[in-house]
Amino acid sequence: MEIKELPTEQRNPASMRIDQMTAAEIVKTINDADQTVAEAVKRASGPLAEAIDQAADRYQRGGRLIYMGAGTSGRLGVLDAVELVPTYGISPDRAVGLLAGGPGAMFKAVEGAEDRADLGQKDLQSLKLKQDDVVIGLAASGRTPYVLGGLDYASQVGALTIAVACVSGSLIGQHAQIAIEAVTGPEVITGSTRMKAGTAQKMILNALSTGIMIKQGKVYQNVMIAVKPTNQKLVDRAIRIIMTVADVDQEAASAALAKSKSDVPAAVVMLKRGCGLAEAAQLLKKHHGNVADVIKLR
Repeated sequence: MEIKELPTEQRNPASMRIDQMTAAEIVKTINDADQTVAEAVKRASGPLAEAIDQAADRYQRGGRLIYMGAGTSGRLGVLDAVELVPTYGISPDRAVGLLAGGPGAMFKAVEGAEDRADLGQKDLQSLKLKQDDVVIGLAASGRTPYVLGGLDYASQVGALTIAVACVSGSLIGQHAQIAIEAVTGPEVITGSTRMKAGTAQKMILNALSTGIMIKQGKVYQNVMIAVKPTNQKLVDRAIRIIMTVADVDQEAASAALAKSKSDVPAAVVMLKRGCGLAEAAQLLKKHHGNVADVIKLR
């Protein structure tokens, strides 16, 4: 299928006269279109769940989450990778975002970079890709050469390959083990896939990485138990998490956080089991950081 034939490149009948609309009408037109995005993602829930299960297993074995894409798709991948670090307390090298054209392309487009499949392979080679890694290729059009090159190389290495696209039967989906395709259709502004397609990709990545982190024990009940308190807002959140989970007052929670050296899971375990930091750390290591499993011990 040629680019001009892709659903994402078609004209949207609902917005044909958007250049003549009032601001209120523009907002309504865009919002009406956005209502269809969640349904498109819902229809891809099967492959999305499969991706969570398989990626979680790889991550548990020490693999990395490696996102790669160009333009909006690539930037969304970088965003997801970066935000996992403070939210779930993982090491920065466990979630990596690759953008066609390099880090500078985050702020300024690098002409032609997305059209080179060899760059996708080279970027993964520079990371010393291994079998336990997970490569998530993102392309709204489903056909970006940079992503295709990366997915093909990842397959050769034996890494898990996941494609995220916004068209059905995508080319990148055919080059990946798991294809997550949220068909969002024509954009309000023709071809502007930073809109519905971008929103769909963000929703998919939210679910994918959150599901993987939940399966690593990074969430207890529905709180981000492994949050890294690196600023005042996160310190406050950490204390409230400890208060809620361990059922203690603010003073006790603050003291436990200090004793744990700002390790929230350890602070919770110390309070729930009445132990010191060394024992809490040992128990968490034995149970792969899963606070729920440690708390259940008798």
